[in-house]
Amino acid sequence: MTTPLTLTPGRRPDGTAMLTVVGEIDMSNTESLAAALASAPGPLVLDLTDCEYLDSAGLSILFPHADRLELIAGPLLAPVLAISGLTGLTTRH
Repeated sequence: MTTPLTLTPGRRPDGTAMLTVVGEIDMSNTESLAAALASAPGPLVLDLTDCEYLDSAGLSILFPHADRLELIAGPLLAPVLAISGLTGLTTRH
């Protein structure tokens, strides 16, 4: 069974690509996240504000894109992103 996940592409007012994530990222739906990240070339803002869960499978999808990601995350995911080392490779708000 696939965990519910909604990925909504868009653009910020400055034209930067943005991907808004709602739900949970786990091994059941990382292919969708990988495809969405691959389809957005260049700098990308990843809004994880409404992401309730992010496991190691999800993190493994984010690391290859770290050099072009800007993360927006709330207090729920902040420790996960920090402990994984991802915040040291990206910008997080």
